[in-house]
Amino acid sequence: MIDRELIEECRKGDFRNFRKVVTSASPFAFSVAFRMLGDEDIAKDVVQETMVTIWEKIRNINSPEAFKTWLYRITYNKCCDYLRKKKVNAEVRADEKGWKLISDTVFSEHNSELENKEMALIIKTLTEKLSPKQKAVFVLCDLEDLSHEEISEITGMSRRNLKANLHFARKRIGEMIERYT
Repeated sequence: MIDRELIEECRKGDFRNFRKVVTSASPFAFSVAFRMLGDEDIAKDVVQETMVTIWEKIRNINSPEAFKTWLYRITYNKCCDYLRKKKVNAEVRADEKGWKLISDTVFSEHNSELENKEMALIIKTLTEKLSPKQKAVFVLCDLEDLSHEEISEITGMSRRNLKANLHFARKRIGEMIERYT
């Protein structure tokens, strides 16, 4: 994702090279933020906050290998902060059209790329009843395809706690899909 030389230049305060970091890292941060928050504009704001934090703390990163996990951890924490402040998890209701879109998408063999609004509706609807931790673990594991080790490092959860949250998240989502299909 980011090479050692680029990190070293940024650690020395080279803002021009930091633009390369932003260009490379922003899509990963946006993917997590968008999937956790379900709103494109809010996700963009979280990505901006994440990039500011990275610039402020890039001296703390020791290796390019650790950068990806560090990026996800900062993004995850910013999303959790937002969810706590705004209580976004409270009320999201899908109408029949929303459930049809979810059903068609989940059971379609030939999924085309969904528009951001459609993806947001699907993720919001499927994760509306999950706790922020369950939602984060589900997004990082099942949507971002990160390993349990990476997720544990990002969230600070023990592997046991992570597995329990993921189990309950998948179970709840499965129940919702069965109920509305």
